[in-house]
Amino acid sequence: MELEYDLLVVSAADAGDDDPLFQAGTAAFEAGDTAAQAAALKGHASAVLGYVSDRFSVSSRGAACRPTQVGDATIGEREGVPYADLLLDWTCPEPVDEHVVRSGLFPDGEGYVKGTKTIVTYEIDGRSGSAALDAANSSFSTAQAWYQRFGEFFLLGAEHLLTGIDHILFLLALIAGSRRLREIVLAATSFTLAHSVTFMLAALGLVEVPGVIVEPIIALSIAVVAGWHLWGIWRRGEHAADLETAGRGHFSLDRAGWIRLGVVFCFGLVHGLGFAGALGIDEAWSWTLLWSLLVFNVGIEVVQLTIIAVVFPLLFVLRRRAPKAGLWATGVVSAAVSIMGLIWFVQRISGS
Repeated sequence: MELEYDLLVVSAADAGDDDPLFQAGTAAFEAGDTAAQAAALKGHASAVLGYVSDRFSVSSRGAACRPTQVGDATIGEREGVPYADLLLDWTCPEPVDEHVVRSGLFPDGEGYVKGTKTIVTYEIDGRSGSAALDAANSSFSTAQAWYQRFGEFFLLGAEHLLTGIDHILFLLALIAGSRRLREIVLAATSFTLAHSVTFMLAALGLVEVPGVIVEPIIALSIAVVAGWHLWGIWRRGEHAADLETAGRGHFSLDRAGWIRLGVVFCFGLVHGLGFAGALGIDEAWSWTLLWSLLVFNVGIEVVQLTIIAVVFPLLFVLRRRAPKAGLWATGVVSAAVSIMGLIWFVQRISGS
């Protein structure tokens, strides 16, 4: 099990009324001393194991399996944040071909975090798969159907995009700056292909880029894509939505359209790393996890296409019936999005 260190310390200390664990664990965290962090967990192993085993359980045919800790907890790292790595061995009353896994780790009621999600991958007695657990869906059976397992990851992907305001703003910037339907379709496709590649590579542990680099670039990408349209308005005024000399072929993009497409693709590569970081998976390659990640990605794309299908037709009608109003509307949206992106960029660079 990989659990965020500082969160585990405060939660286990609070649940077990173990103030020495809180004092030692917090001091080690603030000092950034991994040896001291591991020592704090070792010195209070019973409190830590008690907290985890009370909230994460495995059962077979209704009977609880008994967990024991194998070795001492070690300290790893995810995007600069220390994580406690615990190896637990569950002993079940009798051999069965179905197990139920339940997680109630770090619930909202503790008041430290909200909306905790636990990603579980398993390979037990010939059954393998993965599942996403949260307060609404706190358990799963290893015998569940494939569509039930994948449905959880689809909803997880859709929820991630809907609650990720930075990705929503990036999409709005793409829509506002697209002059034709073909441009937003190509931009969305380019963005999808790019972030899918890096998302899969990062989540499968094949590529690793620190969040301190990824997150500022994501913020900057929002400002750049939105500012691109503002620059077009400043340079061409009422003709900002007109195509210049269009290229030949099915894409029919002008030079500005091709450059914008390349920029979107490059930023899409970075956004994929952000998606993987938010999901918190960096496991080694496995087909089981790969399929779950693909479904997670499909959930993202369905929401993205739905937003485009709703917003772009409205913008198209506005541009046709009132060109000046359409230009002002996209300009205001782009300005607001660009300012927000710049604010986030400064905040993430400064660490505030």
